[in-house]
Amino acid sequence: MEFIQSIKPVLAVLIPLAVIPVLVSSGGRPNVREAWTFIAGILSFALVVSMVPAVLDGNRIGLTLFPIAPGADIALSVDALGMLFALVASSLYIITAMYSIGYMRGLNEHSQTRFVAFFALAISATIGAAFSANLITLYLFYEILSLATYPLVTHHQDETSKVSGRRYLTFILGTSIGLVLPAMIWCYHATGTLEFSAAGIFTGQLSTPSATVLLLMFVFGFAKAGIMPVHTWLPAAMVAPTPVSALLHAVAVVKVGVFSIIRVLTGIFGVELLSSLGLGGLVAFIASVTILTSSAIALSQDEFKRRLAYSTIGQLSYIVLGAALLSPKGMTGGILHITMHAFGKITLFFCAGAIYVATGKKYLSQMVGIGYRMPVTMTAFLIGAMSIIGLPPTGGFISKWYLVLGTLEGDQAVMLFVLLTSSLLNAAYFMPIFYKAFFCTPAEAMFERKFDEAPVMCVVPLVITALISFIFFFVPQPFLKLSTLAVTGFTGG
Repeated sequence: MEFIQSIKPVLAVLIPLAVIPVLVSSGGRPNVREAWTFIAGILSFALVVSMVPAVLDGNRIGLTLFPIAPGADIALSVDALGMLFALVASSLYIITAMYSIGYMRGLNEHSQTRFVAFFALAISATIGAAFSANLITLYLFYEILSLATYPLVTHHQDETSKVSGRRYLTFILGTSIGLVLPAMIWCYHATGTLEFSAAGIFTGQLSTPSATVLLLMFVFGFAKAGIMPVHTWLPAAMVAPTPVSALLHAVAVVKVGVFSIIRVLTGIFGVELLSSLGLGGLVAFIASVTILTSSAIALSQDEFKRRLAYSTIGQLSYIVLGAALLSPKGMTGGILHITMHAFGKITLFFCAGAIYVATGKKYLSQMVGIGYRMPVTMTAFLIGAMSIIGLPPTGGFISKWYLVLGTLEGDQAVMLFVLLTSSLLNAAYFMPIFYKAFFCTPAEAMFERKFDEAPVMCVVPLVITALISFIFFFVPQPFLKLSTLAVTGFTGG
């Protein structure tokens, strides 16, 4: 494996950041402002894509920016795991920017310039987290993302938004400062480094009790991952506009949470240490409880976005569970699910937002018969839901297939039960929505049978993401290859 020094990762992070002054100055010219958003997104995505061949060849690309202490530089490094996450974030930024135009203008939302500026900052921080070479750099971008998304959560500036925003910051900053920061200091004091290493950074310095406490500090400290009980910020954040919910729950915030946990498991502790101490089973248990509990709660949610929120909590723990299985196929499935869940779940959020723009409805009990009025949206919903459930022919089937194989590979019958049971619960809270949208009686229908979709800039993005979720079943590359390469690096196999 070769390390290639390059400024490309830095530029991929800086471009969305650098365009913010231009976005702000173009506030009075919405079309110009949106054009600059697309230019920044496309350039950043192109830079990420340009590094894919080198990463697929097994190389790493990066650059040290400046030192803080020996073994703790602010540095960027692109490996297979970081590349997979950056590809997801940078590509969906472009699609979500398109959707935002239809949604924000369709509802005549206020402060649209502020919205797109903080949106760009959030994506910059997300790509920075993906390309972080060590724990301190990851922590820096994690905190920037927390602060960048606060104005997005509180966008409406009403009392409900402010209360939700305070809860958001309390959980996200409280856990990262109260748990992750001291855990990071502990790691540095014990080892003298925070650099990610396939073998982990500990060489006998940790007893089993110490390792258990330290691991739990990281798992619950990265609260963006939505692990119960530090998950309640996530449903509360649903007060934000739907493009923000899509950003929070499919692309940036929550994925940075699970990505950070994977980095800690594989790059700070290392697979061998976790296996020898039996700590993978502990994390898998915590993830399993979150999966089953959140899936059960989702069944009772009538508000569309809250049902999606609890679904997200469970799906994020699929990713954590895959990593905690410590088996090659299980870890591959967990990492691949970052991609498959992102495209499936963002489709569902786009559908919820499109329905709200077109009808003003946000409760599922108000949407009986909506398939006759919005057939394109609800067909896209079906594809996105199938991917989240893990049904063929959608990409979610591929990632869940590997997760199931991972439980068999690790002889984890209980975890197999969790996966299969939760998939049934996924079907139970999604499929009735589609059924009632198209197969209700005329007396039950709440909408006239006339075609009336949301604005085209809302509909096109959800069609694109649904089609991609479908295509991933047949062509899962390069994400499957990146997942496999990442696991090979972690396990040495």
